[in-house]
Amino acid sequence: MKKYKHLFFDLDHTLWDYDRNVSESLSELYEIYSLVEMGIPSFEKFFESFHAVNFQLWDWYNVGKIDKDNLRKERFPRIFSHAGGVAEAIPAGFEEDFMHRTSSKPHVFPYSKEILEYLRGKYRIHVITNGFNESQAKKMKSSGLDGYFELVVTSETTGHKKPDPRIFHYALETLQTSSDDCLMIGDNPDSDILGAQRAEIDQVFFNPDGKEISLKPTYEIKHLKELESLL
Repeated sequence: MKKYKHLFFDLDHTLWDYDRNVSESLSELYEIYSLVEMGIPSFEKFFESFHAVNFQLWDWYNVGKIDKDNLRKERFPRIFSHAGGVAEAIPAGFEEDFMHRTSSKPHVFPYSKEILEYLRGKYRIHVITNGFNESQAKKMKSSGLDGYFELVVTSETTGHKKPDPRIFHYALETLQTSSDDCLMIGDNPDSDILGAQRAEIDQVFFNPDGKEISLKPTYEIKHLKELESLL
């Protein structure tokens, strides 16, 4: 097994349980704002529409087709329309309420903290994320992950998004290290695995659902505890 000095973790969908935290927030919002009265027939329809629209917007964000402000401005109007509701009926502050609630949720993937405890002291541990500074900081604090990382690199700070290798180069330069000494751990084949490959950094593909991808990561795991056998 190759010896590494620095471990880069993705945050959403790798350590922080994005789907569970978002689902809880959307369920609360559906009830609090009585969205059924705004034409959205069920929470299930609201949730389905969120995923369809949000996935598309983040896809656009990751390739530079939309910026942070427009992503947040367009998200819920598009979701309401997709779900059969009236976009104009969205209450003021709905997006802000969603962001605050979601970022304040504590749920992480199984073994997230256990594996970080195991790795702490053996490696220097960092985060590289395409998320926004404020929301990612809140997520890490609310979930108790914030104390584990030396460096947190965001696309908002660097101006580059995974899989652009420049976001990885920023981390390497900041840490004054080389790609040979680093390992990237993430769930997204397009941003985490391809991005690390472009930066000539070894990768661990976190793949709890067993999906097939065309890329060949350096390593692949189904749960985070498997990192113990690799590291």
